[in-house]
Amino acid sequence: MREPLRFIASMPRLHQDGSAWVSELRRVEAMGFDTVAVSQHVTNGWQLAPLAAMAFAAASTSRLRVLSLVVQNGLHHPALLAKDIATIDVLSHGRVELGIGPSWKADDYTALGLTLESGRVRLARLDEAVEIIRRYFTTDVVDFAGDHYRVDHMEALPRCVQRPNPPILIGAGSPRMLDLAGRTADIVGIHARMNGDVSDQAAAVTDLTAASIAAKVERIRAAAADAGRPTPRLQFSCYYVHVTDALEASGQRSSWAAHVEAEMDSLKDSPAVLVGTAKECAEKLLEWRERFGITYWHLGPDVDAVRGIVELLRSD
Repeated sequence: MREPLRFIASMPRLHQDGSAWVSELRRVEAMGFDTVAVSQHVTNGWQLAPLAAMAFAAASTSRLRVLSLVVQNGLHHPALLAKDIATIDVLSHGRVELGIGPSWKADDYTALGLTLESGRVRLARLDEAVEIIRRYFTTDVVDFAGDHYRVDHMEALPRCVQRPNPPILIGAGSPRMLDLAGRTADIVGIHARMNGDVSDQAAAVTDLTAASIAAKVERIRAAAADAGRPTPRLQFSCYYVHVTDALEASGQRSSWAAHVEAEMDSLKDSPAVLVGTAKECAEKLLEWRERFGITYWHLGPDVDAVRGIVELLRSD
């Protein structure tokens, strides 16, 4: 039996009106989206604290799942983060998913008076953090002694509703991150590879061809197999979406859109680009499920533009 397609919407922006924010969340839920996701930054006008927003979103809806896409590992102690997620899991009756990453945006660290460590150190810290988090979700007591973290006989309370654990998502683009995600995550978000510690979008889009994504999927599968784990569920966020028969009233565009347009010829058969009528786009998502195994989709910031696709695939 094929795994059904699931859809992620971005957390609504907050305009100093909590009631309007909740109304928009409930509208997203009514459209048929499965999950609402929020990232974590403290610069460039970023508003929401992810864990608080996730908890309130879960309390304000009845079916919608809540996902961090993603929290920055360097800004959390993993045992305390696991306790927060377990708390949301219990209070939401099992509707939370934890997306976590090694951090990349130096501005966030500068604003907090922190130092963004080398990529190698951040990956090592993330590897240990995921182990601590998984132990918290699946054991009664956590003990851990590593190079970066230590936990001494911490009670893992509250106990999670989801079994064996709330899903853990890791986004990955580089070979080392793909290997780590494949062997440790329940869901892997497939991304373009970033150069060094700086997000260079123009360069990164060249890593989004269909061949590149297929190679990333194979690397994830190999890492999972080597670790004796099943292949994680695969998540992907489209970088450029244009539904030709949709009313795109908001005019929202991905920050990557201009860079993708410049590389459109090389990306025309890639999941990074979704163009066509709602029916044509739905058919492409089904095709990409067969070709790449991707079943968890974020189709950009404009939920109204893609709602027709979600409606067509709800019963798939």
